[in-house]
Amino acid sequence: MHLSTGKHPHPLDPLAAQEIDEVRRILMAEGLLTETVRVAYLGLEEPRKSEVLVYEPGDPVDRRARAFLLDLATEAAQDVIVSIGAGRVESREPIDPAIDGQVPMLDEEHALVRRVLRADAGWAEALARRGIDDPQGVYLAALSAGHFGLAKEEGRRVARVLAHVMPTPESLPWAHPVDGLVAYVDLVKGEVLEIVDTGPQPIPQESGDYGHGPFRTTQKPIHITQPDGPSFTVDGPLVTWEKWSLRLGYDMREGLTLHQIGFEDCGRVRPIVYRASVAEMVVPYGDPSPIRFWQNYFDTGEYQLGKLANSLELGCDCLGEITYFDAVVTDGAGVPKVITNAICMHEEDYGVLWKHTDPANGSRETRRQRRLVISFFVTVGNYDYGFYWYLYLDGTIELEVKATGIVFTGAYDERAAPYASEVAPGLAAPYHQHLFGARLDMTVDGVANAVDEVEVDIPPAGPDNPYGSAVRRAVTRLRTEREAARDADLKAERTWHVVNPDVRNRLGRPVGYALHPEGKPTLLATPGSSIHKRAEFATRHLWVTRYHPAERYPAGDLVNQHPGGAGLPAYTRADRDIDGQDIVLWHTFGLTHFPRTEDWPIMPVDTCGFVLKPVGFFDRNPTLDVPPSAAERSCH
Repeated sequence: MHLSTGKHPHPLDPLAAQEIDEVRRILMAEGLLTETVRVAYLGLEEPRKSEVLVYEPGDPVDRRARAFLLDLATEAAQDVIVSIGAGRVESREPIDPAIDGQVPMLDEEHALVRRVLRADAGWAEALARRGIDDPQGVYLAALSAGHFGLAKEEGRRVARVLAHVMPTPESLPWAHPVDGLVAYVDLVKGEVLEIVDTGPQPIPQESGDYGHGPFRTTQKPIHITQPDGPSFTVDGPLVTWEKWSLRLGYDMREGLTLHQIGFEDCGRVRPIVYRASVAEMVVPYGDPSPIRFWQNYFDTGEYQLGKLANSLELGCDCLGEITYFDAVVTDGAGVPKVITNAICMHEEDYGVLWKHTDPANGSRETRRQRRLVISFFVTVGNYDYGFYWYLYLDGTIELEVKATGIVFTGAYDERAAPYASEVAPGLAAPYHQHLFGARLDMTVDGVANAVDEVEVDIPPAGPDNPYGSAVRRAVTRLRTEREAARDADLKAERTWHVVNPDVRNRLGRPVGYALHPEGKPTLLATPGSSIHKRAEFATRHLWVTRYHPAERYPAGDLVNQHPGGAGLPAYTRADRDIDGQDIVLWHTFGLTHFPRTEDWPIMPVDTCGFVLKPVGFFDRNPTLDVPPSAAERSCH
């Protein structure tokens, strides 16, 4: 099923292939897309929220697209807005790579790096010193360079390259790192800037291949069927399920986006979240060696998760009665590219929803929980990530990220030991983090929202707590953007309640939704470091900003080789009022990974995420009308 316009076109519908073709035509007609120009990003330029909220079916819509362009001949880059309806370029802004950063990595640059290094005599000599005579048998990973104030790299588009031996063309390379060696390559000029060689190190020889058996024979089949079909309905990107309604979106940078999430209550759909996405992720590594000190990857902003999505398969990635959606992205020439089955949607049983056996009247009631699952999976080099959004019958919203794939490797020795695990003989997996930045544009019963920090408050022993058992809660209103840069506190059970001060429940209290963080470590890098400057969004679990349509990404629009300070630090500098305003929550969550031997040669899924729960949003349990299933009727 295409994520294209349904029966009722909407301003937030993802760009269709024909619209991308039209953008390409306009750019070519304006002389902006030539043989030497590449499209690094192209996506829907969403209308302002105020315009979308008053949209009625049939209203005219000016569909616009945003593109990042890079001229490989001149090294000039531009940020361009195209009006599809008017057939013209609406604006174009030059990108200064020294100040603004570089546009995201291009697919063709990975092949370029391999051509350049395989033709370089210095690289061949470095391999020969390690007993490697055939450069074709070495896998080269072209990796984003970061920004370290190196004069020779100022304003230049650079990749750093690490190598792994592939014993055969069918082998996986990650078990055989060529350590003590890294190359820096100018991606525009196609030349080697520098080769850093700290000396040969033993290359681990044990194979890391997997997936060939022998396999266990003890598992019996599990069949999941819905003879009457799923309970949801689909009209293009519009999905309704039980009392939920939402619109699906897709972006070649963020991947899956959710829009206008609402819940039907008392005969109307009550808005909760206007837009939800994982707007950035960063993977900082902790090995400070001259070969690896720079390893910090912004997988969303530098590599663009959306264009790296897998085509999902029934029985492998999704199980049950599945509805798939295709996604449309672009290649470097601006030609639309369809990723089939990019998004998987299904509903699943999730155990007991509620249950009680009453000793007074002997009644016993049980209901089963269900959830709607909307997911996509991406592969970024050695790692794979699944992003799973869950909507529950009781109004809960959850995001779970599943990290799997293969840990990045190096040689294990005394120098590496403080910063890495030995996962196989002589094979190191450096310590690192996976940090995700969710952007939650909230509309809890309207756009005028506020945030209360709620946590446990234990009064001291005394007249108010004579037996030492008193428990209260402390509620603090976060009134400005700087006040709202906060960290989780698991000991205090700290949560953040997004409330609407103008809408009350039947008890006279503001309706709200609570963000429940996992509270795992934020960015571990020291203040003042390059990655701390560039990923400052990841130093706090929570940020709250006043809505602005241009503030879309927690680390800024262009993170590739950006010197830092963009994104949330810049957005919050004005310290705007957020009390009863149109606000956006930015939530950092993630994993700190000290690889285990059990994570090799492929890592079992590890998870992280967050939950949004209604708190005073409903007047009572919203699932009292959930019927017992046929199998439950004996318990009713």
